[in-house]
Amino acid sequence: MKLIQTDIKNKVLQSMINIIDRERNAILEANQKDLDAFNRDDQALYDRLVVDDSKIDGMITAIKEVKAQDDPVGQEISNLVLDSGLKITNKTAPFGTIMIIYESRPDVTIEAAVLAFKANNKILLKGGKEALNSNLILEKCWHEALEENGLEKDWIRLLHLQREETQEFLKNPPEKIDLIVPRGGERLIKFVKDHATCAVLISGRGNNFLYVAKDADWEKAIKVIVNAKTDKISGCNALDKVLVDKNIPNYEAKLKELQTVLSSLDVELLVDNKVGTILTNEAEIENEDTWYEEFLAMKLLVAETNGLDTAIETINTYSGGHSASILTEDQELAQTFMEQVDSAAVYHNASTRFTDGGQMGVGAELAISTDKLHHRGPLGLKQLVTNKYYVFGDGHVRV
Repeated sequence: MKLIQTDIKNKVLQSMINIIDRERNAILEANQKDLDAFNRDDQALYDRLVVDDSKIDGMITAIKEVKAQDDPVGQEISNLVLDSGLKITNKTAPFGTIMIIYESRPDVTIEAAVLAFKANNKILLKGGKEALNSNLILEKCWHEALEENGLEKDWIRLLHLQREETQEFLKNPPEKIDLIVPRGGERLIKFVKDHATCAVLISGRGNNFLYVAKDADWEKAIKVIVNAKTDKISGCNALDKVLVDKNIPNYEAKLKELQTVLSSLDVELLVDNKVGTILTNEAEIENEDTWYEEFLAMKLLVAETNGLDTAIETINTYSGGHSASILTEDQELAQTFMEQVDSAAVYHNASTRFTDGGQMGVGAELAISTDKLHHRGPLGLKQLVTNKYYVFGDGHVRV
């Protein structure tokens, strides 16, 4: 793949900043068409679809932040001279062509593209049909920025494919694709894994857990639970399940207090059969599938647990491997939890809502990876490169 000089890439990004600001009204008008056509039964998806002045400001900020970051391509990882005289240098290199498939979220059309481009990758954007008008105008902005700086439009492309066409594209891509990132729910991820013929990096479901240990500061616990659940229900880092240690002092009273606080915020509670004997007016879970479910709604499952080991086992069995938190004043207990819970991000006395590139110091993110190869957690600029060995000899042959 042709490597673009850093200054040219940054000029494209500056052009894009100027163009988005200039086209602000046109972007809002295009987004309104998408909103008018959307069925609001799915509130979480609707929330992701909305673009307002604040969202546009966020897009511009994301581009500025990536522009300010060092170019991740060509960075030296290691440099060795062997006894034989061979010089071996390992450097970062672009993936090549990345495809991202996502639902709603027109801001992904900006964040994914700016990251891929700065890391010298071409990117194919497959947005959902619900955001078509928004994505079209953002693609137009990208193409203007590229052409303004003497680059081809194919560095950043929106794929105009229906579901069946996408399936065929994944099975028999008309061009080489090096990495696919599906960013969405279980059905989307399964669809991509079933049909893709190249590497797939999963940006998986949330289904995030929080464990309230027996020594937890209850005031902290209430504060963290409320934030993690209600701050943004459409976020993949929102809280879905709370495990309360039955050995916590005043267990029943604290469960009832939690119920009162969450009910006042219009959070629907589901409970297991043990908590159900205390919170008798709440619906009990009907089958095990609920434990695996990412709610993306004002809904929270509250269940009883007995000690750290049981909590860890439950989380590792059912969670999406995204984020998990423990509320405890015992540092050693927290350390054990954080080491043994199999999630991309683990928290001590903090909300899961911080699993976000901007909040974790990564900057703009392509997605939150729940895979273990090649990276886990927020996929920022530094994570959108692979590596390449440069071996220098002088007629060397292996004997």
